[in-house]
Amino acid sequence: MCTSLEYWTFEILVLLAGLMPESETTTSVVAMCVNTETIAYMISYGLSAAARVSNEIGAGNIGKAKQAMAVTLKLAILAVLIVDTALGFGHKYWANLFSDNAEIIHKFSSMTPLLLVSILFDFIQGILSGVARGCGWQRFAMCINLATFYCVGMPIGAVLAFKFNFSYKGL
Repeated sequence: MCTSLEYWTFEILVLLAGLMPESETTTSVVAMCVNTETIAYMISYGLSAAARVSNEIGAGNIGKAKQAMAVTLKLAILAVLIVDTALGFGHKYWANLFSDNAEIIHKFSSMTPLLLVSILFDFIQGILSGVARGCGWQRFAMCINLATFYCVGMPIGAVLAFKFNFSYKGL
């Protein structure tokens, strides 16, 4: 459920991008960012599934469950450093996979610093969501995701985009 809430948020962002000035370009750039974020998230989601926290808790090995979480977080940090470094230096090559339009590639490049920060936090969130699933705290994690994505993130994004006209041009 938590992953679905995140994906729905990203799809809403793409739809809202269609309401902004230069909607074709804006929608393309936001869709590229969303797809990049989703591809990167699959790495942390895979690591979270491999954390084995639930197996260790079920076996009564709380210490090993904590160790599994710590190892998975360290792997996620290593992975996000690799992904962020590759995207940071190769963002133009990455953008060329989506579009050959120079304007879209340039605007994606201006969004890359924010995307790198978002990917960093998404990796950590992905691992911690896996740990929450392993501990049986799905409802708690869903409530946190619901609050952060829909009650905090989306309203802030909408206000910045539509009230203050803060878009990729502001970077």
